[in-house]
Amino acid sequence: MNDQTSTVLRTEHTGLTVASINGVLDFWTEVLGFQLVYRKELGGGHAMEQVVGVSGAYLRNALLEGPDGYRVELIEYDSPDDRVVLKQRPCDVGSAHLTFAVTDLRAMLNRMAPYGWTATGEPQTAPSGTIMVYTRGPDGHTIELMQHPE
Repeated sequence: MNDQTSTVLRTEHTGLTVASINGVLDFWTEVLGFQLVYRKELGGGHAMEQVVGVSGAYLRNALLEGPDGYRVELIEYDSPDDRVVLKQRPCDVGSAHLTFAVTDLRAMLNRMAPYGWTATGEPQTAPSGTIMVYTRGPDGHTIELMQHPE
């Protein structure tokens, strides 16, 4: 069946699972300039297990909003106990990254470093003049930084 009646209306947010919301909140607000919209204890139970597809899930979240209105949800699971930190490479199927335009790429790398974020290589300049590099954080997430020519 080809149902053409449902369409995407807008982007709501991108969710990132983190080891600790408290451990990353300063990075997102002080370094990247996002604003905290809210924090919630989402809890667990059958309904939550059905939403996230994880038996025994118990979680909390924080919703953040970037300078351009883009929203990121940080999700912290208390259970189940067999959680792992994924360290996928960009070439691994299922890997994803966020990309942020910044005013000064090298200065942003310096601001990110105390929070455990490192560049995965040397920043490169495209023929258009855009400078870009991937960064990797302690929870395994990838953020691409782009500095466009003025």
